[in-house]
Amino acid sequence: MRIAVTIFLTDETITPTRLARELEGRGFAGLYLPEHTHIPVERTTPYPAGGELPREYGRTLDAFVALGQAAAVTERLGLGTGITLVAQHDPIDLAKQVATLDHLSGGRFTLGLGFGWNVEEAADHGVRWSTRRELGRDRMALMRALWSEEPVAYEGEFGGVRASHAHPKPVQKPRGPVVGPRTLLGGAAGPKLFDHICEYADGWLPIGGRGLSESLPRLRTAWAEAGRDPEALQVVPYAVHPTPGKLAHYADLGVEEVVVQLPPAEEAEVLKALDDLTGYLPGT
Repeated sequence: MRIAVTIFLTDETITPTRLARELEGRGFAGLYLPEHTHIPVERTTPYPAGGELPREYGRTLDAFVALGQAAAVTERLGLGTGITLVAQHDPIDLAKQVATLDHLSGGRFTLGLGFGWNVEEAADHGVRWSTRRELGRDRMALMRALWSEEPVAYEGEFGGVRASHAHPKPVQKPRGPVVGPRTLLGGAAGPKLFDHICEYADGWLPIGGRGLSESLPRLRTAWAEAGRDPEALQVVPYAVHPTPGKLAHYADLGVEEVVVQLPPAEEAEVLKALDDLTGYLPGT
């Protein structure tokens, strides 16, 4: 099983370059970064985990800039977002960022997508909360048009793009309905999420990885009904606090990659956490 990590990198934590070198040198599979552009002070949306919103949410580095630094100092380390709030981006700009990072890293990028939880943050981006999922779906379709080998126009409910020359292209070739880099969709289990995964993603990025025994069969059924290759479905539990039993359970379910949580801390504390996690790496 591949072990990747996620961390809130901020202006107060270990740097992207230092962390990326350490991860690759120790044999970790990848680095996934979250994003929040800003956290409005006047916020009525509760923090999903309960209690006060942790300090790091308002100090998060731009994920694409940080991953670009990580790509520049590594050769094999996977690079991903966990998650890109796709509805909060201009899709033409985002398509260029994604394709450029994937191209420059030699196809190492995973686009982890989600729809967010902070109503006020999304509203400042002009996102109407009730339509954010359909907006994200529409923007993914627009980006697929720009990533296509030949110029393709797209006109959707929320926007469009003329048939255009748009390079570089993502490294990975189209597979089924998916065009672009490896794409994983985050969110809570349910028919709507599973329909979106089957339509435009390679798999699911379930936060915490709880309840997979019950939900994974439903996703596999939806995947098969959509005509997708059963062997192609990827499920990557995200922000996991690992134990041997938990990882063994995931392996029994066919999971091949897990993303474990690192503390949003300075270098010494993060490196100590990596030392503690090294025992979970294959071959150790």
